[in-house]
Amino acid sequence: MTIERVRGNTTKILVLNPNSSKAMTDGMKTVIDSIDLPYSTEIHTYTGPSDAPPSINDGKDLEQSTKAVVEDLQKSYPDGLEYDGVVIACYSVHPLVSTMQRSQAYPKSVTGIFEASVLTALALLGPEDTWGIVTTGKFWEKHLADGVKSFLGTAATDSNSRFAGVESTGLNASDFHHGVDPAIVRKKLNEATKRLLSKPGVKCIAMGCAGMAGLEEIIRNAAREEKGEKFAFSELHVIDGVRAGIMQIEHRIRHQREIPGKPS
Repeated sequence: MTIERVRGNTTKILVLNPNSSKAMTDGMKTVIDSIDLPYSTEIHTYTGPSDAPPSINDGKDLEQSTKAVVEDLQKSYPDGLEYDGVVIACYSVHPLVSTMQRSQAYPKSVTGIFEASVLTALALLGPEDTWGIVTTGKFWEKHLADGVKSFLGTAATDSNSRFAGVESTGLNASDFHHGVDPAIVRKKLNEATKRLLSKPGVKCIAMGCAGMAGLEEIIRNAAREEKGEKFAFSELHVIDGVRAGIMQIEHRIRHQREIPGKPS
C-alpha cells in the first residue's frame, strides 16, 4: 500500500498590533475566533514592544510605533518573518504597511485594516449607496478622509460621491478597553454613528479603530434607533477592520501562490 500526500498547505497569518497594549490585542481575539477560515489557516497575534505607544492617537504615535516595531522585528526575527501574510491592526494610513510591502524581509502579502476596510466597503455598496467611517479622536477625521482618497488614487481636493466621510467619538483607542466607563463609550459611539447615518445613502459603516473590535452591536443599536430594525439588522453593513484584514490577506496569499515564478 502506498500513501501519498496529494495536497495540503498551512497558511500562517500574523495580526500585528503596533501599539504596546496587550489588552487591545486580546480584544481582537473574539473577532479572530469568529472568522470562518479553513482549519489549515493559523492566526497569530503580535503586540508592539514597551517603547511603542500604548495607544496610537496622532501622527507622532504612528511614527513612534513604526520605529519601535521595525526595530523589535529585526531583533526578534533576524532571518525574516516566517508568515505567509501580515495584517497591520491599526486603523490608519500606517507607515508599517508600506514599509513592509517594500522590504523583502517581510512576507509578500501585507495589508492594513484601514486598506482592507476600504476595499470591503466598495465591494458591498449598491448603486445608490454610500459608506463612511466611525473613528476615535478628531485627528483621525482628516487623516482617514485624506487616506481614503489617496488609497483610491484621487487628489485630496477631489470629492467622492460614494464616501460619506468620517465621524469621531472623541475617545482614544485605549478607552474602548480600559479607563473609561463603558456607558460613556456606548454613548459616544452611538452619537457618532447617528451623525454618519444622517448623511445621504449610508448603508455601510467601517469601525475605524482596532480597539472597536467586537463593538458592532453598539453601531447596530444606534442604527435601529435612527432608522428602524429592518435597516439595522437586514440592510446595514458594519465592517470590522480586523475581520476584513484577515479575510483579505488570506485571499491575497492564495493569489500570491498562483504566481508561477521564474520558469526552470
